[in-house]
Amino acid sequence: MMRASRYCSKMPQFPSSAATASSLVFLAIYMLMPPAFPFPPITVFQAHLLAAFFTFSYVGSLYISKNARLRFSSKAVDTSGEMPRTREEEERWRDDPDVIKARLLAASLSTFVDCAAVFLLFWHLDGGRKALIRGSLSGVLIRLGFRSSKDAAEALLPCLTAPALFIGPIYVCFLSSTLPFQSEWSVRGTLLPIIWSWQGWRNYFVGPITEEIVFRACILAVYHAAGASRFKMIFLSPLWFGVAHLHHAWDVYNRYGQTSAALKRAALTTLFQLAYTTLFGFHCAFLFLRTGSLIPPILSHIFCNIMGLPGFGQDLTHFPHRRYPIIIAYILGVGAYVYTITNWTNVKHTMYWPIFNHAAPY
Repeated sequence: MMRASRYCSKMPQFPSSAATASSLVFLAIYMLMPPAFPFPPITVFQAHLLAAFFTFSYVGSLYISKNARLRFSSKAVDTSGEMPRTREEEERWRDDPDVIKARLLAASLSTFVDCAAVFLLFWHLDGGRKALIRGSLSGVLIRLGFRSSKDAAEALLPCLTAPALFIGPIYVCFLSSTLPFQSEWSVRGTLLPIIWSWQGWRNYFVGPITEEIVFRACILAVYHAAGASRFKMIFLSPLWFGVAHLHHAWDVYNRYGQTSAALKRAALTTLFQLAYTTLFGFHCAFLFLRTGSLIPPILSHIFCNIMGLPGFGQDLTHFPHRRYPIIIAYILGVGAYVYTITNWTNVKHTMYWPIFNHAAPY
C-alpha cells in the first residue's frame, strides 16, 4: 500500500485565465489540509468493516458493563401495548440514573477507542514511524472535524439550518408560551431538567456529542479514505446510525409487557426510529462534509433532541384558530431549510468539500 504523501500527486489545475493570486490562495489552503493520498488508501470493503466496528463497539459498550446492562422481569404483563408496565424493584431500566451514568461512561470510552482507531489507521498509512505521530495526529483531528472556521458567518450560519427547518414548531412553541422567557418557560421547570439531570446529560450533551463523533466523523473519515462519493457518504453512511438504534426494540418489548402487542409495538417503534434517525443522518452528514467541522452537526443534534419530532397534526388540533398561520410557518420552514442548507454552509478550508469544485484529496 502506498505511503501518504503531503499532497495529492495531481495538483488541481486552474483555468488559464485564473489569476495568479487565486492560485496562491488555493495553494495556501491546500497546504493546510491533512496529509493526502494520490488514490484511496483503503478499499470500500475495509471501510465497511471499520464502520461496522465503530457501530457495534459503540452499541456493544452499553452492554459490556454489568452496571450498564438492562434487567427485566421474565414474566409477561398484558398492557395491550398501549402503556409501559410498572417497573419492578429489581429491574434496571434505561432511564435509571445508575444505568445512565454507566452508559455515559461506556459510550465516552468507546468513542475514544474509535477515534484512536482512526488515528492508528492513518498513522499506519502515513508510514507508521514515531516521527510522524504528531503530524498524523494533527491530520486526523482535521479529518474528524475538530476544527471551527475563524470566520464568524461560516461558523454560525451552518448551525442555523436545523432551526430554519423548525420555523413551524418554533411558532407553535411561541403560541404555547414555552419559548425561553415566556410565561410557560422557567429555569426550574424547563432549563434544569436539561442541564441538571442524568437524562438531560444523556439526551442533550453526551449522547449527541459521542454519536456525532462516531457516526459522522469516524465513519465519514474512513469512507472518504476509501474514495466513496459524496452522494454515498451523505445518503448511505447514515444507515449505520439507524442500525445503532435497533437495540432499543428489546427495551420497548420488555417495558410494554413482553406480549404479542408489545412485540408489535417494539417492531413499529424501531422501524420508525430507524427511518427518522437515518433521515436526520442525511442532514448531519451533509453538514459535516460541507463544513469539515463537528460543531454544526453536534449543535443540530442537540437542537433536534430538545425540540423533538414535529407534531404537525397535533399542532393544528391544539390551535385550530391558528390553523393557517401554522401551515404557513411549516411551509416557510421547509423553504428556509432548502435555501439555508446550501447557501449557509459554504465554508472554505475544508478537505471534504474543497473550493473550486476540485476533487477532495484522500
